[in-house]
Amino acid sequence: MYLYTENPLKFAFSHDFEESNQKDSPYFGILGVPFDSTTTYQPGARFGPFFVREASYNFEKYNIFSDKILDANVSDIGNLEVVPGNLEKTCTHLESVISSMSEDGLIPLTIGGEHSLSYGVINSINAQHNLQDVTILHFDAHMDLRDDYMGEKYSHATVMRRIHDKNPSKIIQMGIRSSSPEEVEFARKNGIDFYTPHDIKEDLRKMGKIISQIDGPLYVTVDIDVLDPAYAPSVGTPSPCGINPEELESLISHLKGKEVIGFDVVEVSSTSIGDVTSVNAAKILLDFLFLQ
Repeated sequence: MYLYTENPLKFAFSHDFEESNQKDSPYFGILGVPFDSTTTYQPGARFGPFFVREASYNFEKYNIFSDKILDANVSDIGNLEVVPGNLEKTCTHLESVISSMSEDGLIPLTIGGEHSLSYGVINSINAQHNLQDVTILHFDAHMDLRDDYMGEKYSHATVMRRIHDKNPSKIIQMGIRSSSPEEVEFARKNGIDFYTPHDIKEDLRKMGKIISQIDGPLYVTVDIDVLDPAYAPSVGTPSPCGINPEELESLISHLKGKEVIGFDVVEVSSTSIGDVTSVNAAKILLDFLFLQ
């Protein structure tokens, strides 16, 4: 049990970290962050961690495509104790928990919750790794590169700009289809590569190759709205004409063998059992874990 955490429903197939005897292999820690206080359109991402965990029990431990039984080392350590309405204090708690997880050798798999939480995770990871060596792979409908949104520097709409301020080695964005002109200009001037759903659908193999060629430590952040609203309607800011789950599954498959130092799935605003958004979010985490 970590400081600033509580223990709700566990993610399917997770183990008790304290009792594990396989700590020599990569070990992943699932942390829910039920926070959505900067959400500007559809609220509800605070319920995402619960419904993603619930949806995980709908899946088999066997993957028919890879002909593999899930054997990744993964422990669900519970939910962060957030401070509703206060992103700064919530991120302070988050950074404390992520630091403790890192000290124990746990690679964070974070379930959101709004996208601003990615900043807190990466800010903590920056203390463990030299962020200038880390590539950020960002799946999203939106660039999130505004310097401020409605006067706020720290928001779900500015999260990638704040992460860019930390000077990572590279930011690669996939699925982008909604932005301001200023965000596009900023990306082009600062060497941020971005690809639209059209790019992905036109040449999925090329997009996979871009991921395969990433060297060194890698942080992956998946805003579930990268999927078309037909597959993920319960999100904070839905945007039509996105990619489909099969395309995202293919892109994630190229993470096999990569040095992933953190992974998050955010902006899940499901409020009912069986909602397709949380089902797809759970699948994204399991697709990644099956690669281990």
